[in-house]
Order: sequence, then structure tokens, then C-alpha cells
Amino acid sequence: MSKFVYVFTGGTMAPSPEEQEAVMQQWGDWFGTIGSAVLEQGNPFGASATVSATGLTPGAPAGGYTIIDADSLDDATNKAKGCPVLTVGGTVEVYEALSM
Repeated sequence: MSKFVYVFTGGTMAPSPEEQEAVMQQWGDWFGTIGSAVLEQGNPFGASATVSATGLTPGAPAGGYTIIDADSLDDATNKAKGCPVLTVGGTVEVYEALSM
């Protein structure tokens, strides 16, 4: 098994508190389908910036992250297919976390 990081990008925020609660339930349900493979549910991201050799620019629009355990990149991407961010126009970037 290897660690993989999901970085959630894009999508839209539910407009009302009731809809936000429903979306949070969808996230909880999705985490339930992944089960013990979820190593860290993660957190949403706030403000960001990108630092480069030439200076500072606004950060890329990422919404948050989750860390999972999976057999392969293919396994990790298959687990991401039910993510609620996909239903609101977002994406899930999947990265293998290499051991150092």
C-alpha cells in the first residue's frame, strides 16, 4: 500500500446552510465508501499564495486535501470517482506521496 494525496479543486459552494449541510453529508457518505483507506480526512484550504524565484503570485484555486492508502495510482483514482466535488464542477488531483 502507498499513500496518496487528493487535492480538491474548483466547484461551487452550496448557497444555503441547508444545502451546505446536505453537501457535508455527501462528503461523510463518500468517506464511508472509502473506509479504512482514509488516513487523514484533511481540511479545506483558506487563502493561498505561490512563491517562485521571481516573486509571489496568488495561489492556485485548491479547496482542500485528503490522504488515503491505496494499492496503486489506478486504485486511488478509482476511489476518487465518487467524490462530491465532482458533482459541482470540481476535480480531484491525485498524487502519490513518495517515501523519502
